[in-house]
Amino acid sequence: MAKKDYYDILGVTRSSNADEIKKAYRKMAIKYHPDKNPGDHQAEENFKEAAEAYEVLSNAEKKQRYDQYGHAANAGSANGGGQGHMNMEDIFSQFGDIFGGGGGSPFDSFFGGNQQHGGRRVARGSNLRIKVKLTLEEIAKGAEKKIKVNKQVSCDTCDGTGAKDKSSVHTCNTCDGSGAVRRVTNTILGQMQTTSTCPTCNGEGTEITAKCTVCHGEGLVRGEETITINIPAGVSEGMQLSMSGKGNAAPRGGVPGDLIILIEELPHETLKREGNNIIYDLHISFIDAVIGASVEVPTIDGKAKIKIDPGTQGGKILRLKAKGVPEVNSYHRGDQLIYVNIWTPKALSQEERDILEKLQNSPNFKPQPGKNEKSFFDKMKEYFE
Repeated sequence: MAKKDYYDILGVTRSSNADEIKKAYRKMAIKYHPDKNPGDHQAEENFKEAAEAYEVLSNAEKKQRYDQYGHAANAGSANGGGQGHMNMEDIFSQFGDIFGGGGGSPFDSFFGGNQQHGGRRVARGSNLRIKVKLTLEEIAKGAEKKIKVNKQVSCDTCDGTGAKDKSSVHTCNTCDGSGAVRRVTNTILGQMQTTSTCPTCNGEGTEITAKCTVCHGEGLVRGEETITINIPAGVSEGMQLSMSGKGNAAPRGGVPGDLIILIEELPHETLKREGNNIIYDLHISFIDAVIGASVEVPTIDGKAKIKIDPGTQGGKILRLKAKGVPEVNSYHRGDQLIYVNIWTPKALSQEERDILEKLQNSPNFKPQPGKNEKSFFDKMKEYFE
């Protein structure tokens, strides 16, 4: 099933500014929040869709890629990668920017809260950027790449907790493990309750009394992971793909960052790409141009034979339909354009020269009436003299 347009989900237009997008998301989040719609699976799906749309449209870089390439701009993993697989921790981590406070559910104050989410802050790992080089054939057909990535991974010694052992981890006394503290303020409208990140545990809900000797309490160490990347057909130079959760690990079991893949096109030996079309310069002899010929040309799908009609002029463009590069996530494919160039020999034997001079006066080797240009043989004679 095709994914919904992010702008339609939030009810905004492509010209909407950041404040309008943020306001629209806030409205949708309040309307479909799970605390307000307990047991309503459709509301939960709408809530997740809105969060996914906001996660892209609130980021200037991701929004630009989405406007240009659609959902394909943030896809690329074998498992469907990119966007579309946000979990509830990802979603609730956004509320710090949208509703203020420590990132907890805004409904804690209005609907009695949800201890499962609470105000506990979920750490997020940083994004990683890598460059993937692709040949023209790989771009045209799509490719699977296995890349070794050096990054931060969870510490095996402490399972990413950062603690020396389980007895070293204690519930924060300030927030009682919720990761947030609540304050009641008297206003002219009555008492208002606000939630903010716990200053003692920084929103984690726990405190460590003895740190892991390997990661020194960070919960992270340097490691290497081999990642399989599925590159869709039709990508282009400078395009970025995103794989969710394949970036640096987050401390203490948080949400990993994303892996950003930058596409780099490797130059082809004989073919050149222009948009979705492939360009090839074909050089033929004057004899082949005059009497016609069958020649073989390279394409991204292999060799192809084409017919050179008798009397073909230099500069003519031949077209091989659907032999170009496909559009991303589309059945449409560009063409291969073949530019015909007539090759002129730089040296002739006396016998060859005599033959050409005999043909020079033939009316078939003169320019057509109305065309003010010299004949091919006049040009050749000037060249050799």
